[in-house]
Amino acid sequence: QVHLVESGGGLVQAGGSLRLSCAASGRAFSSYAMGWFRQAPGKEREFVAAISWSGRTYYADSVKGRFTISRDNAKNTVYLQMNSLKPEDTAHYYCAARDSGWVIVELKGYNYWGQGTQVTVSS
Repeated sequence: QVHLVESGGGLVQAGGSLRLSCAASGRAFSSYAMGWFRQAPGKEREFVAAISWSGRTYYADSVKGRFTISRDNAKNTVYLQMNSLKPEDTAHYYCAARDSGWVIVELKGYNYWGQGTQVTVSS
């Protein structure tokens, strides 16, 4: 079982930056693929970014060039650096872990989920 706890959300003006963190329990963190997803009010949860066990990264087109996902296996933590934030980035952001180390973008492929952290971008 993996327990995920997100932090770092908040209110920021358009053009600003935030860094989300996701702390994971469990000894096998380095073997997991990790992902970030988000859900805006009235919308479905969507893929944002993911990182494989080897550090290979993947991004949704909507955040490519603005967001950066990274991981620190020594700290069992995955990060999402979000720059040049836009009002449309406003959503509840969730961290997810996948037993397989390989990334997929579909929600159903992730085994463990955190409670999420809210990001609000004002115009």
